[in-house]
Amino acid sequence: MQEARIELLQRMPIFGGIRADVLQFLLGLCPVVSVPTNEFFFREHDQADSMFVLEVGKAAVLKSWRGQEYFLRTLKEGDCFGEMAVMDHFPRSASVRAVEDCTAIRLSAANLYQVYAQDLEQFTLIQMNMGREVCRRLRESDNRLFSAGMGTPDADIEHVFLVG
Repeated sequence: MQEARIELLQRMPIFGGIRADVLQFLLGLCPVVSVPTNEFFFREHDQADSMFVLEVGKAAVLKSWRGQEYFLRTLKEGDCFGEMAVMDHFPRSASVRAVEDCTAIRLSAANLYQVYAQDLEQFTLIQMNMGREVCRRLRESDNRLFSAGMGTPDADIEHVFLVG
């Protein structure tokens, strides 16, 4: 099972280039959480210090606006979420709810600090990779926002809809 988790992480942009021994050490620190269908990993505005790697299942990213909840995107096996909290220590910017039974690896800032204490070079690479992933998502959001603002009919915008 640990080997499969290491392979899962190595396929992800955030853990690209990270040695298997470092990932094994990190996984030894991190709990695996189970979230049943329709339950939340976390809610928007919750205090936060961890990110998740979805190992099994699907989850929905939801954003509140004017008292309503809107669907932003679906997360699937191998996706990570919540990494901004590890980087900036601000409250959650969205909610994540399981749309089917989910299992995820929970990585806290404290867990990553332990990697820092053991291997500064590998810790730095993880941090750089996280920054790149957050920048990629920001660039994608900027492009979608610009396209929507320009009224581009073929804008690459996922359907955002009210969750009722």
